[in-house]
Amino acid sequence: MPASPAPPTDPDGPHPLLDVLTAHGARADRLTHVRTLPARVAEHADWPAWADPDLVAGARALGADRPWTHQVVAAEAVRRGDHVALASSTGSGKSLAFWLPALTTVRETSAARSVSRQEAGRIESVGRHGTVLYLSPTKALAADQLTALTRLLDASGVRDVRAATCDGDTPAEERRWIVDHADVVLTNPDFLHFALLPGHRRWARLLRGLRHVVVDEGHAYRGVFGAHVSLVLRRLTRLVEHHGGAAPSVVVASATSAEPAASAARLIGTTPDAVTAVTQDTSPSGRRTVALWRPPEIASYGLERLGSDDVGPGGARGAAEDPWMLPDPLEPHAAEDDQVLTVAGAADHPRRSATAEVADLLADLAAQGARTLAFTRSRRGAESVAQQARDHLRPVAGELVGRIAAYRGGYLPEERRALEQALRSGELLGLATTNALELGVDISGLDAVLVAGWPGTRMSLWQQAGRAGRAGADGLVAFVAREDPLDTYLVTHPEAVFDAPLEAIVFDPTNPYVLAPQLCAAAQEIPLRTEDLARFGSPEQVRDVLGVLVARGLLRRRPSGWYWTHAQPAAGMADLRGAGGQPVRVVEATTGRLLGTVDAGSADGQVHDGAVYVHQGVTFVVDRLDLADHVALVVRRDVDHATWSREVMEIGVARPGDDEHPAPEGSAPPREREWGPVTWGLGPVEVTSQVVSFQRRRIPDMQVLDTEALDLPARTLGTTAVWWSVPDHVLRAAGVDADAAPGALHAAEHAAIGMLPLLATCDRWDLGGVSTDLHPDTGEATVFVYDAYPGGAGFAERGYELGESWLRAVRDAVQACGCADGCPACVQSPKCGNDNSPLDKAGAVRVLDAVLAHAPTASEVTGS
Repeated sequence: MPASPAPPTDPDGPHPLLDVLTAHGARADRLTHVRTLPARVAEHADWPAWADPDLVAGARALGADRPWTHQVVAAEAVRRGDHVALASSTGSGKSLAFWLPALTTVRETSAARSVSRQEAGRIESVGRHGTVLYLSPTKALAADQLTALTRLLDASGVRDVRAATCDGDTPAEERRWIVDHADVVLTNPDFLHFALLPGHRRWARLLRGLRHVVVDEGHAYRGVFGAHVSLVLRRLTRLVEHHGGAAPSVVVASATSAEPAASAARLIGTTPDAVTAVTQDTSPSGRRTVALWRPPEIASYGLERLGSDDVGPGGARGAAEDPWMLPDPLEPHAAEDDQVLTVAGAADHPRRSATAEVADLLADLAAQGARTLAFTRSRRGAESVAQQARDHLRPVAGELVGRIAAYRGGYLPEERRALEQALRSGELLGLATTNALELGVDISGLDAVLVAGWPGTRMSLWQQAGRAGRAGADGLVAFVAREDPLDTYLVTHPEAVFDAPLEAIVFDPTNPYVLAPQLCAAAQEIPLRTEDLARFGSPEQVRDVLGVLVARGLLRRRPSGWYWTHAQPAAGMADLRGAGGQPVRVVEATTGRLLGTVDAGSADGQVHDGAVYVHQGVTFVVDRLDLADHVALVVRRDVDHATWSREVMEIGVARPGDDEHPAPEGSAPPREREWGPVTWGLGPVEVTSQVVSFQRRRIPDMQVLDTEALDLPARTLGTTAVWWSVPDHVLRAAGVDADAAPGALHAAEHAAIGMLPLLATCDRWDLGGVSTDLHPDTGEATVFVYDAYPGGAGFAERGYELGESWLRAVRDAVQACGCADGCPACVQSPKCGNDNSPLDKAGAVRVLDAVLAHAPTASEVTGS
């Protein structure tokens, strides 16, 4: 077994593994920038005097002789009962900071209860038995935390703290035990919303004793998902008080982000001054060498060009994720599925795909014994990188082939746990993964991290990079650019990666489209009283939303409050994540073995009839996709080809009486206003996507073997959009001819989506967009920006109300940007369905100027 590489000996030089990446200089021309971030020396503090001595002994037995200072600062705040925002880097020991005070409380109250039983000779205790609720955005992280917590309790010799995970997969008998006995319950917001809170009477023991709530990976709760979770937490604290408990302290643990106290306060439902922010990181950190890497040009399109990150003309994807919504909280909830009528042709000098390049680098690092994570943008990319790396190793180091694997959503839970353990133990040297491992699953001791394509935010990039060199060791990180203007800009402008501020975590709990179903759920749990309204936002705004719900017959108003009067559960009205339906199970037809799952929105493109499905390097062919039973039957088969599906998309304005795009029952007709020749619209739309065919391409030369039509249903997202339409003569007068219009409109659309969150308190991933130089419903060049949630989420409406302010901010941002042809700061998007092509920055400014030239004056707006 190759030895793990030694740490750098040159205190000022880059990590020696950089020589492996560059092949000792042969690939040095692919480096665009290298920066070595300095090491950080640990700062220790004494264990708090109040800390349970058994737990302290257990932590010491596990190697934590003295805690780091930030752990003690946070633990002291939790002990005081403060709300705490704990924002520090990956691997900085956030878990100990909240488990130490929480478990100490559980043991203290347990002991008090035991004494009271002995003294009083009865079951009831004088002191209430303390309980803890831990929430994470994924089941995997909750399971990982339980493993770590069990390890601490075992090392401490503690037997009187009962901890368990509880989610939708927990068997009924085990759930009953948890309801009756568990002191610490680890779960997720979905279970809290759909099961625990609606069944709060069964969970009265847990709620009555709840002292601490831990919200882990708080940066995952953004956009509409974050708004829903915020209101779920407010429902939780309301029920705690209803069952006689005191308001628990809430710890929001997250990656480093902008304004963590403000984000935590918004999530909890309090003010920033009521939150203690702990942002200093005193954990040790080795030096981290970060390399920006641009793959080389290649002579022709081949396997390396059309990799898993390829997107065809017109935005047709291969087997990519759902174009609108993704259940993983860190992945985009929406892609900008911008359909432009003219797409730029292939580049004169195409470059190798990021996935192919990362596969080479992963193999080279593995051959040197370096433990490496390779982050990819898709499930297909993870499988592709792992398989190509194994292929590279087979002729030169065959013994290492079995030490490379893929890790992604859709694997069975036991398979993911086995992979995580194999990486921890060193049995695996390389793991190609989606951002499923960006979350806080405990993976330490890694030498290198490879990032194939921009992950969407700087916060995500540094969260992934933090996996390299954990526990004080030195690490290497390489960000490998896709052939995409955004990625190209970033690797050639290092200041945009290293020196720009981190993004804020943005969400709006007062959004009425989110607030309405949450109020219904709260009213079903216990009737809403007037004194409850302030908990959910401005009492006046909450009362207005309740009035609408009463008018629609969803709630009944009585003198004592607002009541849910329907038989069906109210929680079903709110889809926290917008997952888009039941996942499709992938089952081996001959054995009945469950291989994994595919998100409902991705199934048509990934597991259609005839699709090649890869699972840890083993190929299967889909025999039949049964959408009614949500199952894809596959057969094991070695094939010489891969499959790429083609998807067509369109957006239509829904109008009453329109047979093609009928408006939802009870919805308002589209609203329109005129700016001279420019028309602004707001209303219901249907965004339709359909996988219509697929190609078989031979491996490795990518020759098209055949194209086969598919008969799959169209998928329709009914939502709300804002749009503006510009007649042809206005475009021509602005110097935007037929050839320039698609790129100009596309660039304006991207910039508009990027700026709307500043006005609508949403996340870029809560929006989608479409631009075209001739739309059939308007008869003119039109830019649409839509809410990426069924029924809408209020963001498009905000854009319509602030049309001039919005577009003027868009125009100023694009014009003021110092780039020549467009960059991520103005017109490039991290999630463009057309690979940011075509884009015409100068044309976008001319289009926006032309539209704003017709904006009404202040007197016209007021009617004076």
